[in-house]
Amino acid sequence: MEGGCLRLLAIVLVGFLMSAKSTVGIRFVIDREECFSHSVEYEGDVIHVSFVVIKSDTPWHYSDDGVDLVIKGPGGDQIHDLRDKTSEKFEFTVHRKGLHRFCFTNKSPYHETIDFDVHVGHFAYYDQHAKDEHFAPLLEQIAKLEEALYNIQFEQHWLEAQTDRQALVNEGLSRRAIHKAIIESVALIGASVLQIYLLRRLFERKLGTSRV
Repeated sequence: MEGGCLRLLAIVLVGFLMSAKSTVGIRFVIDREECFSHSVEYEGDVIHVSFVVIKSDTPWHYSDDGVDLVIKGPGGDQIHDLRDKTSEKFEFTVHRKGLHRFCFTNKSPYHETIDFDVHVGHFAYYDQHAKDEHFAPLLEQIAKLEEALYNIQFEQHWLEAQTDRQALVNEGLSRRAIHKAIIESVALIGASVLQIYLLRRLFERKLGTSRV
């Protein structure tokens, strides 16, 4: 019994050590085009992708134009083509291992700040079925639990980026509303002063006419 427990523990440890988990999370500023490469070692792996356009380089600019994202596989084949997106979260299965390219394109005249996250999940226990099929269900549950934990972190990162974007949008809208109110007030005061001046000129002319 003790030997069986030790063997199970060894298999579990090997499963964790052999699980290929790769996560990339960056925040960058894009002018026109930025490309990133990520290597995937196994076919059948699932790649989770998310990005959020956080802000523009000018506080006066706000639009929902978004950016384009093109994903290409190792052979140059196009896997995904997203257009005019301010935020997106999706996943896809790798059919060919190797280097994958993620290219962002910014078509607006402003620099944009983007939060970009890539997570690759691989279940190493698939390779162990022929050797230890009795432990396959347990290893499967452990691998699923590990993947679920990574997915929670992935989701949390995406939500934090969305929150940052919304906070900056709200701040920009509030600032523009204040500036607009100040400009309108100044314009109203200017119009009032002009009306008073014109009325005084009018009365002065009438008085001058009546004296004559």
